[in-house]
Amino acid sequence: MNYRHAFHAGNFADVVKHAVLARIVAYLKEKPAAFRVIDTHAGAGSYDLGGAEASRTGEWRAGIGKLLAADLPPPVRALLAPYLDAVASFNPGAAAGGDLKIYPGSPALVRHWLRAQDRMIVCEAEPAAARALSSRTQGDNRVKPVAIDGYTALNAYVPPKERRGLVLIDPPFEQPDEFARLEQALAAAHRKWPTGVFLIWYPLKDARGTQAFARSLVRLNIPRILRAELTVAPAQDAQKLAGSGLIVVNPPWILADELAVLLPALARVFAGTEGRSRLDWLAGE
Repeated sequence: MNYRHAFHAGNFADVVKHAVLARIVAYLKEKPAAFRVIDTHAGAGSYDLGGAEASRTGEWRAGIGKLLAADLPPPVRALLAPYLDAVASFNPGAAAGGDLKIYPGSPALVRHWLRAQDRMIVCEAEPAAARALSSRTQGDNRVKPVAIDGYTALNAYVPPKERRGLVLIDPPFEQPDEFARLEQALAAAHRKWPTGVFLIWYPLKDARGTQAFARSLVRLNIPRILRAELTVAPAQDAQKLAGSGLIVVNPPWILADELAVLLPALARVFAGTEGRSRLDWLAGE
């Protein structure tokens, strides 16, 4: 399962992931105390939708492009506002998604939302992406780019000194044992920082593999684990992305209620009557 992000920037999976990321950061910002975001697989930071990779697939048109053109109910639009406002800030003058030039990845989005007292560590091991990430965050003392393996970074940087914050784990799924690595990394990081919020993205391709991953998380005995999935197509081809999955450990208290509104609406936007969503607790409630 290879997920080279430049080819898929702004697709439906990015929208789901970043919309949920926005809700969690909004919750963290409700208190004046500083927080820290650790992005373990940050990528290049932002993506040129007219570039060779994004143009080759055009996936953003069925993702963020379709969302911007959708007639959303007011409650859904309100939940999406922090995310959509951030995307708009990178595309001044764009209308209805058709004129988008840039899709901001998670480092760019979180940086947009940070306050003066907040901090972020962005980690990327691939050399070209790490160089781009460093260049794009240069001069901002709130952001520390590090060229390092994401799982190594996770072990090294938790808990943060602020003791408040979020870890985003969004691997490329280039290795067949990625789910096992995720499970081990989460278990170790949670032992070190049991009060931190952890947001994990995974692709929905092989139903058997994702079900085994969920069972493995239950066995970790972590008190609060929320699962959110959105499916746009049947999971028939192990090489084709059928949906987007998220695990949230220690979710903000209101997040489950918000996602109960948001996920079905996004499923309709991206897949019409074929779209499906699932929201449940693997542990706690």
